[in-house]
Amino acid sequence: MGAGRAIEVFLQFLRLGVVGFGGPVAHLGLFHRRFVQELGWLGEGRFAQLVALAQLLPGPASSQVAMAIGHGRAGLAGLFAAWLGFTLPAAGLMTLAGALALKLDLAAARPFLDGLEVAALAVVADAWWRMLARQRDDHSRLVLVAAAALLTLTLGGSTGQFAALGLGALVGMVLGLDRAPPGEAAGVRLGAVLPWLVAFFLLLGLLPLWASTGAPLARLADGFYRAGALVFGGGHVVLPLLAQGVVAPGLVPEPLFLAGYGLAQAVPGPLVSLAAYLGMVAEGGGLAGALVALLAIYAPSLLLVAAGLPLLAALRRHRPVLHALAGVEVAVVGLLLAALLDPVLPRAVDGPGQLLLALAAFAGLRWLPVWFLVPACALAARLLAALG
Repeated sequence: MGAGRAIEVFLQFLRLGVVGFGGPVAHLGLFHRRFVQELGWLGEGRFAQLVALAQLLPGPASSQVAMAIGHGRAGLAGLFAAWLGFTLPAAGLMTLAGALALKLDLAAARPFLDGLEVAALAVVADAWWRMLARQRDDHSRLVLVAAAALLTLTLGGSTGQFAALGLGALVGMVLGLDRAPPGEAAGVRLGAVLPWLVAFFLLLGLLPLWASTGAPLARLADGFYRAGALVFGGGHVVLPLLAQGVVAPGLVPEPLFLAGYGLAQAVPGPLVSLAAYLGMVAEGGGLAGALVALLAIYAPSLLLVAAGLPLLAALRRHRPVLHALAGVEVAVVGLLLAALLDPVLPRAVDGPGQLLLALAAFAGLRWLPVWFLVPACALAARLLAALG
């Protein structure tokens, strides 16, 4: 695993960071299409396990899956390369947006944003359909997919996700869903896990002490690190904590915060890149603030993924855990179905025009690359708005 592979990881994720519109679920669809189907970097089962691991950790799930895929390809260097490549386009655009926030007309951009949501719907639906293909020959797996989706939609939020994953693990152990033999028994080296966990908790405890000095950058580092460390689900879920961290103490005026949230919908890559914008416009922020906020909000994910992957590898060597993970893999398909039904489908389709465009985009994924399909949907939605 040399530098060449880390560069390869960086370039692959940079490409996806440029076209990754539609939020975390759409990102997972892009990852599945690129790294499972096209490049073969990992199999369906391993991909589902990484998605499940990300669901169990605080922070942005799609970025954590990117880190885990990069780690599998090029070790720790690949983990950081994947994060940097996938985050860089959105972070750069949102930093620039921080300097232009008061000059942008979000209302005029609304039709284009609608088209991006339609593209996201097509990508998510395509990913779900392909992941479902592995479950179609087993009725018990199909029932578990439906049950996990229903549980997620009924309970909502992180509670529903944890309940669905727990159900998958329980059913997997009871039914013995996994047929693969376990690997050789081996423990996990503390040296591969402990330093990352120690760093995670040290920062969680020490950053508030630094912030108590009143330095603007220290306050930003503390607020954004806590947002990344304490909120499950990432994306939209982290926004209330961000507001509490920067709006409540007066670091960012509420109108600028809301404008940044709107702009974040228009850029590719992770929504958590909003941190770069907020750091840029925060009192005493600027370019240094953008960098501090971005690093602080992602630091918990980088540390926890680095600690979690060795644990996952060790646990997969035991038969009961293999059964549980197989059930979790099936439950992840149900989670994706739940996300497809709410919020992706309702947000993307509010009329027959959007529905026809979504169906055309879904069909187009068989022949067209995603980087072409995404802007095409945005332009088509703008045309539909003009004709309407």
